[in-house]
Amino acid sequence: MSPDLVIDMAQDSVWTLLMAAAPMLIAGMVVGLLISIVQAATQVNEMTMTFVPKIVAVMVTAVLFLPFIMSKLTIFTQEIFARIVAVGLS
Repeated sequence: MSPDLVIDMAQDSVWTLLMAAAPMLIAGMVVGLLISIVQAATQVNEMTMTFVPKIVAVMVTAVLFLPFIMSKLTIFTQEIFARIVAVGLS
């Protein structure tokens, strides 16, 4: 197994991880920003007010983007298996 192949597989792994996690991370970040703006404007610093909307937003986003995430992970898994077979044959 060449170093170039290992680096390429690592890059694909990181890219797939980012693509799979990005929708939920972005939703949590946007909701957190909106909640913090509301808290700063109203001067209400309730800790549970930040967690519950973030959890709900991340769960809704996960359900909505599940087909996209599964397709990305399926394609990645198929490519990894193809690479394993190619390395085994060489």
